[in-house]
Amino acid sequence: MRSSEDTLAPYASRASTSRGRLHAERTGADDNRSEARDGFQRDRDRIVHSTGFRRLRHKTQVFIAPDGDHYRVRLTHSLEVAQIGRTIARALGLNEDLTEALCLAHDIGHPPFGHAGEDALKAAMADHGGFDHNGHTLRTLMLLDSPYPRHDGLNLCWETLEGLAKHNGPVAAPGWALTSCDARFPLDLGSYGSLEAQVATVADDIAYDNHDIDDGLRAGLLSIDELLSHPFVRAGWDKVRSAWPGVPEDRLIRELIREQIGRMVGDVIAQSRAAIVSSGITTPEEGRGAERAIIGFSPELATAERSLKRFMYRHLYHHAAQLATADEALRVVSGLFAAYAEEPALMGADWASRMPIDEPDRTRHIGDFIAGMTDRFALSRYAEIHGLDQVPPEL
Repeated sequence: MRSSEDTLAPYASRASTSRGRLHAERTGADDNRSEARDGFQRDRDRIVHSTGFRRLRHKTQVFIAPDGDHYRVRLTHSLEVAQIGRTIARALGLNEDLTEALCLAHDIGHPPFGHAGEDALKAAMADHGGFDHNGHTLRTLMLLDSPYPRHDGLNLCWETLEGLAKHNGPVAAPGWALTSCDARFPLDLGSYGSLEAQVATVADDIAYDNHDIDDGLRAGLLSIDELLSHPFVRAGWDKVRSAWPGVPEDRLIRELIREQIGRMVGDVIAQSRAAIVSSGITTPEEGRGAERAIIGFSPELATAERSLKRFMYRHLYHHAAQLATADEALRVVSGLFAAYAEEPALMGADWASRMPIDEPDRTRHIGDFIAGMTDRFALSRYAEIHGLDQVPPEL
C-alpha cells in the first residue's frame, strides 16, 4: 500500500508536491497503473527494473572482476547504501522511498573497472568534454536507458534526478553530460540537494568506508594489525573485544564492521537532528536553500572519517597490487575505445548504425557504449578484438 505522508516531517520531500516528470504520463481511463504506489515509489521500482541497475552486478566496486563470490560489486554496494539510507531517513522523518531510489541509482553511471575505467574514458574523451560518472548516471537515466514507447529515459521525478545530480552537493562546474541533462530539465544545480539526497551521500560514505575494510581484509591486502594503527578502528576493536572475549578473530572483524557502521549512523542521526533544529528549516525548499549541508557527521566524527579515508587510500586503494590491476584495466578500456573509433562496426549493428558523423557526438557515442559495459563484457569484447592472449591475466 502507498505509504502515508502524514508520518513525514515537514521538511521531508513529498511525492504529492513533486515538481513532476519531464514527460507527461498517462492519466485517467488511459492509465492502467496501480494506485498503490506514489511517484517516488515508482521511481525506485523503475530503477530496480532498469538494465543499468542490473549491470551493476558485474561492475567493480574495489576489486576488479573479483573471483570470489563474497566481494562487493556495485550492485551489492548500492543495496547496502540503500539499507543505511533508509535507516537514517526513517529516524529523521524523511521520505524513505526517495532516499532509497537515490541510494540504488547513485552508481549507475560508473563504467567497467571502477575508477580505472573512468580514468580511461576521461583521457579518451578529453578533447570532447571528458567523462564523469555522476553526469553519466543522469545521462543513462534520462536518455540511454529507454524501456518506454513514448519517451527517452526512465522519466523519473524531478526530485530523484535533482538528488542524483547533486549527489556530492552543489555543482559549480558541471560537465557536458550533466549540463545537457540540466538543459532538458533544469535541476537547480547551484543549491544543495534535498535532505533525502544528503542522506544518500552520507550513507554512501558509511557503506564504503566500512565494507571496503571487510573486502580488503578478505583479499589479504589489509591486515588487522594495520587497521588497529588507526584510532577510530582501534576504539571499535577494543569495544568488541571487551564485549566478546574469546570469540575467534574472523567473527570479531564482522562485529567490528557492524559496530563502526552503527557508530557512524548514530552520529549522523544525532548531529542531523540538532542541525535541523538549529537551522530552523520547516520545508524541503528551506533545506535546499541552506548555506551548508544539514545532514552529516558531527565535527569530531567527520575528522575521524576523513582520516579513515586517507588510511584506506594509502593501504588499500593505492596498494601496489590494486594499482597494477588498475593499469591493466585502463589499458583494456583505452584499447576498446581506440578500436571502436577506428572501426565502429566492431560495436555491433545497433550501436554502429547510430554512430554520429560529427564530433563531439561521435566520441561521446563510443563513450556511452563502453560506459554501459560490465567488467566481464568489456574483457570479452577486448578478447574478440585483440585476441584472448592479449587479455591481462590480472583481470
